[in-house]
This record gives sequence, C-alpha cells and structure tokens, in this order.
Amino acid sequence: MKRIVLASASPRRTELLRTMGLEFSVQPSSFDEKTVTAWPPEDHVIQSALGKASDIAGRIGECAIVIGADTIVVADDRILGKPESVEDAAAMLKLLSGRAHFVYTGICVFENCPADMSQHVQTAYVRTKVTFGILDETLISAYVATGEPMDKAGAYGIQGRGSVLVESIDGDYFNVVGLPVYPLSRMLAELGIPIIGGTP
Repeated sequence: MKRIVLASASPRRTELLRTMGLEFSVQPSSFDEKTVTAWPPEDHVIQSALGKASDIAGRIGECAIVIGADTIVVADDRILGKPESVEDAAAMLKLLSGRAHFVYTGICVFENCPADMSQHVQTAYVRTKVTFGILDETLISAYVATGEPMDKAGAYGIQGRGSVLVESIDGDYFNVVGLPVYPLSRMLAELGIPIIGGTP
C-alpha cells in the first residue's frame, strides 16, 4: 500500500484519520495560508489545501498520497482565521455571539509518484452552518482564558470546551472539527485505500 502523509500539524486531524483506521505519517506543510486571496470561501479553502498537499508531495522522493486540509470560519463575508491575540479571540467570539456562521474545510488528496512522474489530484470542500448561543462577557473571558481558542479558526473548538458555545449545527460535524471524514474516505477509496480494513 502506498505511503499516506498528512500535511498538517493539527492534532484534531491526526485523531480523525486514526479513527478511520488509516496508517499514516505526519509532515506539516510550510505553505503560508495567508498567501491565498481567492474568493468565494470554497475556492479559498481548496487552494490552501492544494498548496499544503503539493508542498509536501514535492518533498517526498517516493510514491505517496498526501492529504492537505484548510478550515476557515466565515461571518459577514469575512474570513475568521486563527486569532492573533486574546483580544482578537474575544472580538471573534463577540462577533459570532447569538448568530449563525459558516465553517468551510477544503481537502486535497495528492497522489505523487516521482519514479514515473505521475500525479493524481482530487479536491473537495464541505460547508457547515453553525449557530452560537448568546455569549456574555463572562463566558467569553472564561473561554479565552482556557487558551483553547488560540490555535483554532474562528477562535473556538467544537470538540472541546467550545462545545458549550454552540446552539446547533446544520451539516457535517467533522467538518467543523477540521476534517470532513466522509468525502475524504471516498477520495481515498478511489485510489484503492481500504477504509476500516474493507475494500473500496
């Protein structure tokens, strides 16, 4: 079976790949997400995921399947990335309080074989609607103080303490965590990668 590489330092993506029963290595990409200026949001996350996957694929000297992903939160046609400070995190949470926003994740599966110079690239994106309850200053301050928001798009983690902020979601929960498992499994199956030990 071909080597599988996750081009991400995200522990959440690592854990989700493990739950899929995959054997893989982790090699974080140095691709700068801030260089992506594409719009609408689906184009933005796909280009970023492609940039991460192709960055790592170009460094591996053997046939490998590289998985790249990028997640953003969008509110008022504004991308909310990872907060740059505790003040920035608090401002994002105030913006999201009592309203709906959208989470987009782009995924790229990049199969690269330097020996015969063959490449096969698949991309997809998933959008999920998330609605927050009304967040008062005390709750926002307490959540920011945990440190959890600081490495997450939109300044919250639905799989952690940030779960108490979320009133409802409409769509793929795993997309909000950072890796939409279902479409990724289908993309890997097309490359002959068995999921849960079965046949594609």
